[in-house]
Amino acid sequence: MKKIISILLILAVPALLPAKAETPVKPVLTLSAAKKAVEAAEKEAVRRGATVVIAVVDDGGHLILLERLDDTQVASVEVGIGKARTAAIFRRPSKVFEDQIRDGRVAALALPGATPLQGGIPIIIDGKVAGAIGVSGNTPQEDEEIAIIGASAVSDARTPGEKQ
Repeated sequence: MKKIISILLILAVPALLPAKAETPVKPVLTLSAAKKAVEAAEKEAVRRGATVVIAVVDDGGHLILLERLDDTQVASVEVGIGKARTAAIFRRPSKVFEDQIRDGRVAALALPGATPLQGGIPIIIDGKVAGAIGVSGNTPQEDEEIAIIGASAVSDARTPGEKQ
């Protein structure tokens, strides 16, 4: 009888324990990765003679790293952060919103947390947005081109199995 009770308890106990919830795994943008992105963007900006702010944020839009090149207008600090935050939290380039507004969808101006200006690019690792980079200070096209180079440096630097 004791053996039967023991077997029943062994079988019943796992059913009484709470089931483990599946937790998603996502890539995280580290300070080291943010530095790589900024370094690549800065190198391109210097090559072009551009005076810009370069901001890198995590996937929630929180600032990880900010660099303001010499002689860059102070106003570009908040704009660069805003462009990066927009690209991160909406998971697409900030230019998408600028284009929507230019095409007449002014409702895009009401999106909370959006800076609808070209120059914010998501940083994608393993197919997921891990953060974003925003560049501000020159023409919209040039800001975006510099941001793309910064974002690409992080994605290109990653090899299978390497942690960022």
